[in-house]
Amino acid sequence: MERCAARRAPEEERRVRANAREYNEKFQYASNCIKTSKYNIVTFLPVNLFEQFQEVANTYFLFLLILQLIPQISSLSWFTTIVPLVLVLTITAVKDATDDYFRHKSDNQVNNRQSQVLIGGVLRQEQWMNVRVGDIIKLENNQFVAADLLLLSSSEPHGLCYIETSELDGETNMKVRQAIPVTSELGDTGKLAGFDGEVICEPPNNKLDKFGGTLYWKENKYPLSNQNMLLRGCVLRNTEWCFGLVVFAGPDTKLMQNSGRTKFKRTSIDRLMNTLVLWIFGFLVCMGVILAIGNAIWEHEVGVCFQIYLPWDEGVHSAFFSGFLSFWSYIIILNTVVPISLYVSMGSVTLTPSVEVIRLGHSYFINWDKKMYCAKRRTPAEARTTTLNEELGQVEYIFSDKTGTLTQNIMVFSKCSVNGHSYGDVQDVLGPKAELGERPEPVDFSFNPLADPRFQFWDPSLLEAVKLGDPHVHEFFRLLSLCHTVMSEERSQGELFYKAQSPDEGALVAAARNFGFVFRSRTPKTITVQELGRAVTYQLLAILDFNNIRKRMSVIVRSPEGKIRLYCKGADTILLERLHPLNQDLSNITTDHLNEYAGEGLRTLVLAYKDLEESYYEDWAERLRRAGSVPEAREDRLARLYDEVEHDMMLLGATAIEDKLQQGVPETIAILTLANIKIWVLTGDKQAAHIGVGISGQEGIQAVLASDYSFSQFKFLQRLLLVHGRWSYLRMCKFLCYFFYKNFAFTMVHFWFGFFCGFSAQTVYDQYFITLYNIVYTSLPVLAMGVFDQDVPEQRSMEYPKLYEPGQLNLLFNKREFFICIAQGIYTSVLMFFIPYGVFADATRDDGAQLADYQSFAVTVATSLVIVVSVQIGLDTGFWTAINHFFIWGSLAAYFAILFAMHSDGLFQMFPNQFRFVGNAQNTLAQPTVWLTIALTTVVCIMPVVAFRFLKLDLKPELSDTVRYTQLVRKKQKTQHRCMRRVGRAGSRRSGYAFSHQEGFGELIMSGKNMRLSSLALAGFAARPSAGWIETLRKKKGSDAGSPDKALKV
Repeated sequence: MERCAARRAPEEERRVRANAREYNEKFQYASNCIKTSKYNIVTFLPVNLFEQFQEVANTYFLFLLILQLIPQISSLSWFTTIVPLVLVLTITAVKDATDDYFRHKSDNQVNNRQSQVLIGGVLRQEQWMNVRVGDIIKLENNQFVAADLLLLSSSEPHGLCYIETSELDGETNMKVRQAIPVTSELGDTGKLAGFDGEVICEPPNNKLDKFGGTLYWKENKYPLSNQNMLLRGCVLRNTEWCFGLVVFAGPDTKLMQNSGRTKFKRTSIDRLMNTLVLWIFGFLVCMGVILAIGNAIWEHEVGVCFQIYLPWDEGVHSAFFSGFLSFWSYIIILNTVVPISLYVSMGSVTLTPSVEVIRLGHSYFINWDKKMYCAKRRTPAEARTTTLNEELGQVEYIFSDKTGTLTQNIMVFSKCSVNGHSYGDVQDVLGPKAELGERPEPVDFSFNPLADPRFQFWDPSLLEAVKLGDPHVHEFFRLLSLCHTVMSEERSQGELFYKAQSPDEGALVAAARNFGFVFRSRTPKTITVQELGRAVTYQLLAILDFNNIRKRMSVIVRSPEGKIRLYCKGADTILLERLHPLNQDLSNITTDHLNEYAGEGLRTLVLAYKDLEESYYEDWAERLRRAGSVPEAREDRLARLYDEVEHDMMLLGATAIEDKLQQGVPETIAILTLANIKIWVLTGDKQAAHIGVGISGQEGIQAVLASDYSFSQFKFLQRLLLVHGRWSYLRMCKFLCYFFYKNFAFTMVHFWFGFFCGFSAQTVYDQYFITLYNIVYTSLPVLAMGVFDQDVPEQRSMEYPKLYEPGQLNLLFNKREFFICIAQGIYTSVLMFFIPYGVFADATRDDGAQLADYQSFAVTVATSLVIVVSVQIGLDTGFWTAINHFFIWGSLAAYFAILFAMHSDGLFQMFPNQFRFVGNAQNTLAQPTVWLTIALTTVVCIMPVVAFRFLKLDLKPELSDTVRYTQLVRKKQKTQHRCMRRVGRAGSRRSGYAFSHQEGFGELIMSGKNMRLSSLALAGFAARPSAGWIETLRKKKGSDAGSPDKALKV
C-alpha cells in the first residue's frame, strides 16, 4: 500500500492542470490517502510512553519511584509505586491502542474504496488513496465523492447534479451543483481525455461554503465558485453519472481540514479538584517538613546517644542531613494523601480510573434509557462524551435554538400580508375570528389540478383575491414561484416533487403552487411557471443568493413581454430599510402585521420587487461579470453590486410560516423553570455554550455531530438533566467525599506514628497492605456507589424539580464539604492510631505474653481501618443493589483472605525477605483483646457520624430526605389499604362515612417534618421561598448572572 504523503508548507495559491500528473507532481500536492492513526507496531511503545510521561501525574509517579530506589530515603519497597504506575500506563496504553486500531481500520476502509480514474483516455479502477490532484474521475449515482472536485459534466441537462451533504454538514436536504457551460458538453471520455484546462484557486482551507478560483482554457478564463464544486464526503444523488477534476485531495480536502482536534471541556468539579490537589500537595509538604524537623531534633538530642548500636546510614553525617533525607522519606510514605496516585492522563485534565469508569457507566445509562428512545425515528439518546455527565446536574442556563430544537422543523404556510391586507386568520360564518375548536373546513383548491393535496389553508378570502385577479396578490405569488432555488421533478403527468435546500423555501413554493402559481421547471437560464393554468417562461438573468450576512435572496428575471424585474425576499430588518420612500404608509401597516405574526411565534419574511431599465441592467450585469472573473476579493465585489441593485424596492407584503412545537415542549420548559433553570431562546448557531446538546430533527444531524449529548426530542432534556444529570452529580460528589475521607484516614496514621518512632519514616502498615489498600480493598465499594447510588427514585426526581437546586449551588461538593471530609478522615486516623496504641500499652495475650509488638499493632490498625471505611461506605450508600453488597462484603472477605495468605508459612518459605509477617495475622486475630479493640475503634469512629446524621435528618432535613420519608409513608398507606380491602371482603356491611378509609398524613403533619423545609412543594409545582442560607447562596450567585458559567446549548 502506498504511503500517505506528508504535509507541506502552506500554499499561497493552487495550480492544477487536468490530465497532467507530471506537471502537478512538481508542486508536491498531498495524495488522496488519509491518515488519522497515530502509531504503528514499531512506534507505539516509545511514542505512547513519551506521551504518557508528558502528563504531570505519571511524572509524579516516576519521581516517587526514583526516590524509592534510593536506600537512604525509602522505607518502602519499589513495587508499592511501580504496581500502580504499571497499572496506569497499561490501562492507558490499551485504551490508546484500541482507539488507534479502529482509526487504522477506518483509514484502510476509506483509502481502499474504488474510484474510476481517467488515465490515458481509459477509465480505470483505482483505490482512493491512489487518486492524484489533476485526475479526472467519474462518479455514479449514490457514490461518495472521493476528493474535492471541480464538476465538469453530468448526465443531467446543463451540467446539473444533485448531492447530499449529510456527512459534511449534517443536512439531509438535496443540494444542486452545476458545471460551467464551457465544460458541461464534455460528456464522453474522448473529449475529457483532451481537456487540458488549468485551475488557479485558493489554497486548502476549511470553509465549506466558499470557493474562489478561475479556469483557464483555450485562451479564455472562467470564474469558479462553490456552486461548481463537489466536496469529499458528499454523495451523488438522482444523477446517473458525472465527471470531476480533482482540485484538493486527502488531507487538503475541506472535510479533512475541518477534522481538527476537539476542544476538551472541563467540569466545575475538575476545576475545583485542580485547586484542591494543589492544597493537598502543600499540606503534604508541610507534614514532611514537620516530621523532618522532628527527625533532626530527635537525632540531635536522642539519636546521638545510640550511635554505637543504631548508627546513621552510610553517607549521613549530621542530624540536619538526616532530617533532609527524612523529608523525602515521608513524602514517599504520605504521598497517598494526594489523589494523584490514582490518576490516568486524559488530555489536559487528569482523571482517576474510578472516575473514568463512573462517568462511562453514567454515559451507558443515558444510552440505555428506553424512556429517551424515540420509536418513530428509532433514535436512542447518546452520550457522545464521558467527561461532562455530572455537569448536567449543575446547569443554570439553557440557550436554545428554536427551529428544529423546540419545533418540528416542518414548515406550514400560515399567514401573509399583501398590500396592507392580512390573510390567514380563521373566520367563522359571521366574520370575526373563530375561537379555538371552531375551525371551519379548509380552503378548497380543487380548481387547481396541480395543487398539493397535503397543503391546507383556512382563509378563503386569499383564494378569492387570486380568482378576482388582484394584481398585488398575483405579483405576491409570482414572486414566491420565481425567487427561490428549489428544483422540481415531475415523475408523472401533473405529479410534482420539489427539492428545497430549506423547509421554509419549500413551504413558500408549495403555497404559490396551491394558489395557482405553479413552479414547473428550471434551466440555468430559464424558469417555467404555470400561472393560473397558463405556462409562462421567464428568462433567469441573475440569482443573488442568500447568506447569513445578506439575510435576503433576489432573482432578476425577464418576462415574456421583455420587462426586467428584480424580486427579493428576506428578513424585515434588512428589507424594510431598502424600500423606496413611497412605501412608508404600506411599510407601517405591514410592520404591524409582522409584529402580530412574530407574537404568535411565526417565521416571517418580507417580499419586495423593483423594475430595472434595460440600459442600467446591461451596465450592472457587465460590472457583475467583471467582478466575478477577478479572484481577488471576489466576494466583496459581488456583495457591493448586490447591495447596489437591491435598493429603492417596492413592498409587496410579508409571509408568516408556522413551525409547530414538538410534543412536550411547554411541559418541559415549565418543569425546568421550576428547577430554577433559566431558558433563553436564541437565533442563529453562534452561542459558545459549556455543554452542547443536539436534537436530531428533520433538518439533519449537523447539531448532533458537534454535540456532547444527543436525542431526538426536546422533551427528553428534562430527563437528561433532572434524572441522569442530578444522579451523576450526586454520585460523583459522594465518590469524591468518600475518596478523600478514606485516603486521609489511611495516610494520617503514619503522621501520628512518626512521633512515636523517632521520626524514622517507619510505616505503620505492612507494605503489601499499602499497595493493595486503594487498588483492592477499597476501590470496588466506592465504584459501586459512584455508579449505582440514588437518593430518590427517578419518578420523584421528575416530580420535585426543586431537588435539582443543590447541584446549581454546588452544595454537595465544595471547599466546605472537602474540609469536612478531610476533618472526618483526620479524626478517624487519630482514633485508629491512639485507641490500639493505648490498649496495646498494657494488654497481654491469652498466654500472658505482652501483646504490644509492631506487627500485631500493624495488623490491628489495618483491620480496624478496612472495617471502619467499609461500614462508612455502607452508611453513605443510599440505594443498595446486589452489586453493592457483593463489592462491600466481598472486599472485606478479600482483605482477610489476602491477609492470611500474606502471613502464611508457604510464602515466607518461598520469599523470606519479602513476607516477614509470618504467622502474625493468625496469632493476632486469635486474641479477644484485639477484636474488642477493633470493635471499640469502629464504634467510636462511626457513632458520631450516625448521631450527626440522625440529628440533621430530624432537625434540618433536606428536600430529598423529606421526599424519601413521604415515599415511605405512601408505601405504608398502600400496604394498610390492601390489608383493609382483604378484611372488608369478609362482610357486606356498608358505610356512608365521608372521609377516606385509609390512614392520612396526620402522623407526618404532627411530627412537623413536613414543615421544616420551606421549599418543599408536595402538593404541586408551586415555587416557595427556599431556606435562608440557600436563598443567600442563590442571590450571591445571581449577582454575576451576566456571565453564566454553567450553561447548556441545545
